[in-house]
Amino acid sequence: MTPLRLVIVDDHPVVRDGLRGMLGTQPDLQIVGEAASGAEALTVVDALRPDVVLTDLRMPDPSGGTLIRLLLERVPTARVLVLTTHDTDSDVLPAVEAGAIGYLLKDAPREELFRAVRAAARGQAVLSPSVAALLLSRVRPHRPLNETRLSTREREVLTLIAQGRTNRETAAALFISEATVKTHLQHIYAKLEVPDRASAVSAAHQRGIL
Repeated sequence: MTPLRLVIVDDHPVVRDGLRGMLGTQPDLQIVGEAASGAEALTVVDALRPDVVLTDLRMPDPSGGTLIRLLLERVPTARVLVLTTHDTDSDVLPAVEAGAIGYLLKDAPREELFRAVRAAARGQAVLSPSVAALLLSRVRPHRPLNETRLSTREREVLTLIAQGRTNRETAAALFISEATVKTHLQHIYAKLEVPDRASAVSAAHQRGIL
């Protein structure tokens, strides 16, 4: 198998060293270059034409969505995967609109990063849960309160979860199985358009459900 060729773009040497050491443990991933600024990234990517560019967003100019757009103009076949600490609207939306194939946060587990790089190389979109939720909230605005219809049992489950109960404790309190609790939670996530229990509790408070 020919290794995937990667370029790392980050203005912090310690971050680049860490990523190089981490990704270098994978036989199918090859770090072919690095850059410490947007301008350097354009030169390096143009010269090396990697499969994946793993880049931070906030660096010496150009950066953010502008850098991503310029990178793809120079090497349209490259996949740009953002790895950053920032997940606000002003960071995520310009990056995605500029053509980033994925958006991960730097606290992602290493196995998730490995999978993301491989998926990006295949042209598959990769998003951290918080970023996915943010994008969904933009393309699918929250429904009015009276259209967010949780069943009585779903409300009971969510109320107990909001009190800090575990799935097992919730199941015992409602005299149902843990598997049933998990099923109710999946339905709640879908109806509230959120990725996890913390987001579900937050959304329910915001919409007056709890």
